[in-house]
Amino acid sequence: MARAKKGTAATRSRSSDGASVQSTRRPSTTPPVPPGWSARITDPTQIGDLLARLPDEPGVYIMRDREGHVIYVGKARRLKARVKQYFSGHDTRAFVPLLTTLLGDIETVVVANNKEALLLENNLIKEHRPRFNVKLRDDSSYLVLRLDPTAEWPKLELVRGMGTDGANYFGPYHSAGSARQTLRVVNRHFQLRTCTDFALHHRKRPCLQYQIDRCPAPCVYEIDNAEYGSQVADVGLFLNGRHKELVRSLTGRMEQAAAALEFEIAARLRDQLRAVNTTLQAQQVVSAGTVDQDAIGMYRQGGQVEFAVLHVRQGKLLGTQSFSASGMELPDAEVLANFVSAYYQKSPFFPDEILLPSAIADDDAAPLAAWIRERKGKKVPLAVPERGDRKKLTQLASRNASNNFVSRRDQRQDSEAALLRLQTRLGLSRLPRTIECYDISHIQGSDPVASMVVFVDGAPSKSKYRSFKIKGVGVGDEGTGLAQGSFQNDDFASMYEVLGRRIRRALEGSDDWQLPDLFVIDGGKGQLSRVVAALADLGVEIGAQGVDVVALAKERRGLAAPGPQRLKALKQSRDQPRPSSARPGEAWEESVLSHVHDDDTAAPDPSSGRTDVLKPERVFTPGTKDAIRLKPGSSERYLMERVRDEAHRFAITHHRKRRAKRQIKSALDDIEGVGPSLKRALIQHFGSVRAIRSASAQALAEVKGIGPALAERICEQS
Repeated sequence: MARAKKGTAATRSRSSDGASVQSTRRPSTTPPVPPGWSARITDPTQIGDLLARLPDEPGVYIMRDREGHVIYVGKARRLKARVKQYFSGHDTRAFVPLLTTLLGDIETVVVANNKEALLLENNLIKEHRPRFNVKLRDDSSYLVLRLDPTAEWPKLELVRGMGTDGANYFGPYHSAGSARQTLRVVNRHFQLRTCTDFALHHRKRPCLQYQIDRCPAPCVYEIDNAEYGSQVADVGLFLNGRHKELVRSLTGRMEQAAAALEFEIAARLRDQLRAVNTTLQAQQVVSAGTVDQDAIGMYRQGGQVEFAVLHVRQGKLLGTQSFSASGMELPDAEVLANFVSAYYQKSPFFPDEILLPSAIADDDAAPLAAWIRERKGKKVPLAVPERGDRKKLTQLASRNASNNFVSRRDQRQDSEAALLRLQTRLGLSRLPRTIECYDISHIQGSDPVASMVVFVDGAPSKSKYRSFKIKGVGVGDEGTGLAQGSFQNDDFASMYEVLGRRIRRALEGSDDWQLPDLFVIDGGKGQLSRVVAALADLGVEIGAQGVDVVALAKERRGLAAPGPQRLKALKQSRDQPRPSSARPGEAWEESVLSHVHDDDTAAPDPSSGRTDVLKPERVFTPGTKDAIRLKPGSSERYLMERVRDEAHRFAITHHRKRRAKRQIKSALDDIEGVGPSLKRALIQHFGSVRAIRSASAQALAEVKGIGPALAERICEQS
């Protein structure tokens, strides 16, 4: 059973039925700036001096902006080392590009140990409600069920908020309907009184609840205290999800009553057991475990984050809770750690195990685990499952978070905010409601193509997507251009050609080719210069009178030596026999295409053999020397990456199709008697040109339309 604990401050909380609760005690204003406060950091060069004076002890650090408002509160085992990470030059977290212009001071509070640091951090977050910390709205206005086993003839009642009176509280319930339904089930199947204390002491005859056998009427009759206490204990087991213990208790007491020839009591317990089993059968079994678990899921799009908590008790899903947060421009590990800390600060119940979708930092995990252990009285693992039922639970929780994000958030408001932040960050002349992004795709110059994807109000508009075959330098809309299989390895020239063709169609007045608000080019300064040149040559201005244009580039630090697994894979690939018909470079093309969907923004996995190391995203704008670095976790960066990745995917898809057609042509077109319909039939039957080459004449003859003679000819010439 859960004992009452005090709540904590919070953002927005909802249950699976979508009910939303407004806090009644949230302060209307932010905490005031301390009197006489002044910023110790007014220039980025002053940060180093301040860092050198920080203590190297456990404690809490408080970051204030230059107006004195608290923007972030964190804890650390070693304050100096932790805060220095933000300014190390190798940290891609959101604070790195932001703090140099925003930070006004860093205050520290030294404490005795990590647990004290965690408690102080939670208190400061509740007090200051910092901009970059996860804030969960106070549960004081939520409905809970209260059961005080020390009261005279205890009863279950519905109240708002959890007290500190030693009673047991169950919930909170974020839907009044679900709370009252639970109360009705208990009142129907467990014989506890429902009357007020005044009625208990002043009633002269039993009420209707006694008449329908739902209350033993302690207000009037002498009843067995022990039997009533058993009912109170059963209610606690039922509401805590300890259903196996409840069934064992009812079964044992029923058999004991029958053995004592107390058949009325045995019959009542039998009916109660049947009713409980019927109620429990309706609950969803999600795992084979026998422990109580909370599975946490998280879904985010930039700074907008949704959390879902599944309450699993002895393998059965009892309920879910959902929480939303905005402006979370922090890495996933920090956002998740902040949420777990804030959630269990207000939770009346601690499970046997907490399942997380991803790991949190050791500096956060260790004190959090110690604090939860003290609250529960025993160790509660913070586990990140990799397989089995526990992994399925975290995946289910994350799907719930994703669905809640899509169905409950105001997508238009989120998109508007992201577009406005993008306009401000990049200095655009207008809100980029329509964004076009371009990417060039080829393999060593073969079969070059370009993609154009369109996003309207932050969402893809796939009906407006276009793809281009590169025709060659100096080739306009008319003419034959590059033949299939020809090479053009000049991405700058290809981009100039594609933008020229696209802009000319807009200038011709076609409604389908109206200019967007923003051109996004996948590339760096070189690609941007070609786009600017194309716009200038066609008389299109850059800015408010024409169109905005930027280039989005990744920055590579370099390539390290291949790891042992990569070397082994390369050696095996080299030693494998190749068909005599294989052309030079074909294996390399296949290797590149097989990895084309890899996420280049992720850190390289040593086991994969990939050794490239990447720096943060950079955006180049016309007329500026230095690139703009978008904050990791920010909404504007998420939008730009999504647009760029979609252009990359669309370009690769087009390139693959064109390359496959060329391979089919080179392998089958010169064979007499194999026309377009037979080529399609062969590809459909065997799946690839390579499979056709290795097929026997007998297998080829099984394809409709191919006789023995043609099958032999295909074997000889393919």
